[in-house]
Amino acid sequence: MTTTDPAATTAEELESILAAAAAAAPDWAQAPAAQRAAALVSVADALDAAAPQLIPVAQEETFLPEGRLSGELKRTTFQLRLFAELLTDGGYLDARIDHADAAWPMGARPDIRRVLEPLGPVVVFAASNFPFAFSVLGGDTCSALAAGCPVVLKVHSGHPRLSAAVGRVANEALRAAGAPDGLLALVYGTDAGRDALLDPRIKAGAFTGSIPGGRALFDLANSRPEPIPFYGELGSVNPVFVTEAAAAARGAEIVTEFVASYTLGAGQFCTKPGILLVPAGSGMVAELAAAARPAPAKLLNDRIQSGYTEALEGLLKHDAVAPLGATGDTLAFPPAPALNATTAAAMLADPEGLITECFGPSALVATYESEDELLAVARVLDGQLTATIQGEDTDAVAPELVRALAQKAGRVLWNQWPTGVSVTYAQQHGGPYPATTAPTTTSVGTAGITRFLRPVAYQGLPAHLLPGALQDDNPLGVPQRVDGQLAAG
Repeated sequence: MTTTDPAATTAEELESILAAAAAAAPDWAQAPAAQRAAALVSVADALDAAAPQLIPVAQEETFLPEGRLSGELKRTTFQLRLFAELLTDGGYLDARIDHADAAWPMGARPDIRRVLEPLGPVVVFAASNFPFAFSVLGGDTCSALAAGCPVVLKVHSGHPRLSAAVGRVANEALRAAGAPDGLLALVYGTDAGRDALLDPRIKAGAFTGSIPGGRALFDLANSRPEPIPFYGELGSVNPVFVTEAAAAARGAEIVTEFVASYTLGAGQFCTKPGILLVPAGSGMVAELAAAARPAPAKLLNDRIQSGYTEALEGLLKHDAVAPLGATGDTLAFPPAPALNATTAAAMLADPEGLITECFGPSALVATYESEDELLAVARVLDGQLTATIQGEDTDAVAPELVRALAQKAGRVLWNQWPTGVSVTYAQQHGGPYPATTAPTTTSVGTAGITRFLRPVAYQGLPAHLLPGALQDDNPLGVPQRVDGQLAAG
């Protein structure tokens, strides 16, 4: 495989890519679900076969270990196959049929039928921290292709050679599966990504990265003459709330698990628990200060290293923050994991200054005097991907705390840890702004397919003009809701 970084995409190359995506869109949208499913499986098989060539390139570009990358590639191919199963089932179409009813209580009801249909070509901005699972063939690309949408993938600058290699493997598999040309194309460079997002042939955008970068793209997507949906995952501190009873029952266990979670992958997970709230008199602060931490590890790239150092230095300048435990090499290259301490009262006094993401191997421990402060902190949070409670079943504060956190986070956890986002049917990886720009959607799990679909209702059409999913004889065998009653396919 090539060892040369691909050049930035030119304006002429981008025009060719966008034209090909637009040309592919009608054919792919109308392709039978079985054909799209087979194409996804073909890509998954090809990636598995290419693992011995892809993983060394990923190691060179990201400093991530072989075991982590092998697991991530397995997650990526599992996801492709899971979406293929979703297509085979057909329930994602949400097919609804209301037959004409002259006796309908609101007046005569026409024959009206509703189904979800592909948006059209989309642009996906790859992430740096998961070079397989959130990159060229990550969740956004996978769900868009499954939905019937061509993808223009803006490559992340942190792993361009790996992206090019994955793109070649995927496109060879797509061609072998009979997919139209132009279905998946890669573009390189900030200008190409921006120009693609602004092009009228693009009908949606998806992004995983920083708040400033994501917000800038979100604003661009909305500034177009035809604004388009923009699904950005931006930032989250993923707070963990330890109740008094949990601290008393298993404080040492929580300390060990927390350190393992916030340092996992050198803290470069969007679900890293960045804040831990503990009872002031529990002894957990002393245990955290003394806890063993992993050795320093290289971060993904120089930009992440400099951003991490800047954020940590800024936090340490806050009057209410002090280092906790070992401080050696926490600002070095590579950085040793850092812990810092503050109080819940200080957080409540300055939430903007203290409840802030520091992407990398650091976390902030806040002590509270009463569990009322847990509720107060929960209420001042901005949008989060996750919020975790380490509690006991008898905790009086738990019901109200769960309700408060459900208003602020896309996923609420009980006695578990947020790092590790399983690809499932019920997974929700999203949350209110600034965690994401689209809190009603998810970037992980099968529900992500709805990002790239829109509802279309057909009223009074003869049967032969209806999509197969809406015909009374149900030739596609998909689940249909007929006159309000769900009928299996």
